[in-house]
Amino acid sequence: MQNVFRDLPPAAARSVVFWTALITAISVVASDLMSIGLLDVLGNGINLAGLVAATVLPIVLGGPAMFYQALRHQQLKAANARLDLLASTDWLTDCLNRRAFTDRSSTLLDPSSGHSGTLLVIDADHFKYVNDHFGHDAGDAALQLLARTIRASVRQGDLVGRLGGEEFGVFLVDADYETAAVVAERIRTRVAGVAFTPDGAHHALSVSIGGATAVGRVRFTELFRLADQQLYGAKDSGRNRIELVRMPPSIDAPANVNRVAVIDKTAGASL
Repeated sequence: MQNVFRDLPPAAARSVVFWTALITAISVVASDLMSIGLLDVLGNGINLAGLVAATVLPIVLGGPAMFYQALRHQQLKAANARLDLLASTDWLTDCLNRRAFTDRSSTLLDPSSGHSGTLLVIDADHFKYVNDHFGHDAGDAALQLLARTIRASVRQGDLVGRLGGEEFGVFLVDADYETAAVVAERIRTRVAGVAFTPDGAHHALSVSIGGATAVGRVRFTELFRLADQQLYGAKDSGRNRIELVRMPPSIDAPANVNRVAVIDKTAGASL
């Protein structure tokens, strides 16, 4: 029996057993009632042998058929769930891939969702040096380490995606500017403290982080553009830094209203 359920999560296996037992029981009761009613109509009543036959036949015939149908249904659901996971997950880091991250963040920013938040764009500093001096296997290990550190630094429900290469995205759901600054600094600090020893000796890693907090109705593409601008600012200012900005309150406002206020920027060292 365990082999039958080997591809199913425990909840799905329990569902197969439950629905098989329930529908088989319903079939037995229905068969008994129909047999009793039919024989009463014919005036012969029902004896013990007839009742046993009416009970056993649905179990023998209907039970296996229902079990097989329920099992295949749950196996199909589990297979589809695995495909959805593979289609939305980056193969190296187990983060969301760029498409899934963008789609889910865009959904959360839709006015109908009732959510807002802050988008962080995170880039590993001097990552080409890691690949060139330690090899691409060490580079992959560093990316996995970065991904684990980022995921461990955000809150439950926040989104973490790999945008490509050594760049990651984090969408902090419903996080305001101040909360985002705290989380971003936590990511920066923890990355700086990770143990990365590709050649047997410690090699320091660091990240630059750019972020934009959505205020009001904002499209993901516009929020990403502003966060990416802050990332370039952080890298131009010396790397291993944070630059955050508040997004103006409306994407439909005139262009001069949508300029970023310089006073809203902050560096990681000041947090």
